[in-house]
Formats: sequence, C-alpha cells, structure tokens
Amino acid sequence: MYPASIRNEATRLRDAGESWSGIARKLGVHRSTLRDWQAGRSARTNDCAICGPCELDEEAYAGLLGFYLGDGCVSRAARTYFLRVACDATQPGVIADVTDLIRRVRPEGRVFHPRAPGVTVVQSNWQHWPCLFPQHGPGRKHERPIVLEEWQRRIVKAHPASFLRGLFHSDGCRVINSTKRPVAGVMKEYRYPRWQFVNASGDIRELCCWALDLVGVAWRRSNPRVISVSRREAVEALDALIGLKS
Repeated sequence: MYPASIRNEATRLRDAGESWSGIARKLGVHRSTLRDWQAGRSARTNDCAICGPCELDEEAYAGLLGFYLGDGCVSRAARTYFLRVACDATQPGVIADVTDLIRRVRPEGRVFHPRAPGVTVVQSNWQHWPCLFPQHGPGRKHERPIVLEEWQRRIVKAHPASFLRGLFHSDGCRVINSTKRPVAGVMKEYRYPRWQFVNASGDIRELCCWALDLVGVAWRRSNPRVISVSRREAVEALDALIGLKS
C-alpha cells in the first residue's frame, strides 16, 4: 500500500523521462508495481483515509489481523512504525506463518526476528502499519475499545478461517481434557481435545465468537476470559480450518 503522493510522484518522474529503475531507486517501489500503476492493473481493495487507494492480499491480511489482535502491537519509532507479533520460540510453524503473512501483505518490506528468552518477535517496519491496523493506540488493547472498520469486517467475512487461525494460533491453545465416569461400576477415564481462546479484551473475544459463527463452529464461554470449542464435531471442524499450532 502506498500513499497517493508516491503514486503521483512516480507519474511525474515517468512523464519527465525517468526510467523505471531510476524511479524505483528514488521511491523505494518495485519496478513491476510502478508498471502496474501505469497500466491500471492494481487490484485496489479499500480506500485508506491516510494513504488513499491501496493493494492488499486480503486472505493474508485477515490472518495477520488475527495475529495482531492476539499477540501483536503497532508502535511508533522516529520515522516509521513497527508491527511486532510475539511468538512462542518453540513454535517455528507459527513464526513462519506470521513471517509469510507479513511478506504477502507488504512484499516490498523486510521482516526481522528479534529474540528474547522464550520468545521470537516477528517485526516489520513501515510508516503505514497504522493505516492497516487502525485499532492501534496507547495502552493495552483490553483498556480501549477494539472495533473493526467496515472494510476490515468485509475482509474477515470473506476469509474467516484465516482470521481465526491468527487468533487461535496467537492467543489460543488446543488442550486435552480428561474426565472420569463410572461405567458398570468401574471408573473410566475419557480424554478429548478442546480449543480455547483466551484474551482480556471483551471486544476481541466478541470478534472471535463472531468469526466462529461465520464458519458454523459451536463455542461457549468457559469463564469470563475464555472462549472454548469443545464439541467433537466443532473441534474437528476448527482443526480442518486453522490447522494445529506447531
């Protein structure tokens, strides 16, 4: 996604006789993207109030939005913004997934992996991350309203499985519950899987429930902060939609 000023400058430079390579070096935009702009082939999906029309891989964005709401943040730096998603260092599959989603949403950018004890942070620097995640702001997410813009809701409706994968693979877990019941006078133990989504923000929990409703997966509230998917058929359906964390 690029602001209208960059597109206009690219047009001005091209009209002045600048080569695609020269414009790409000056503006930091891939030559193929510049040519697509001129040919009018850009797949514009929404209008950002700050950047203007933008290009977006919607399926990747839906997943990244889920990860952002779960364990992500957007923070200000001197000349740009950082998108950071904290991942369990023992789950390389999740780290690879977040990395891939960021690269699909912003193909021109670089992805970094700073580390802390037990954690690998997937990070990308870009001045327009706040445009893609208008939910960012000071303080913790559960201390402020989290409401999706209409264009974000449209994307989640189109790609609920990706959104749910981001939520459950960040702030969720798949556990094995056990219970004992008497059968013919003998106590038997039964074990069954369950997905749980845990988040302190009531707004984010509601978004999780809304997305589960979109795909027809039954859920219930285990306690005020936990959304559980426990029925066998519901667990199997969610497994198929989002895969297991690894």
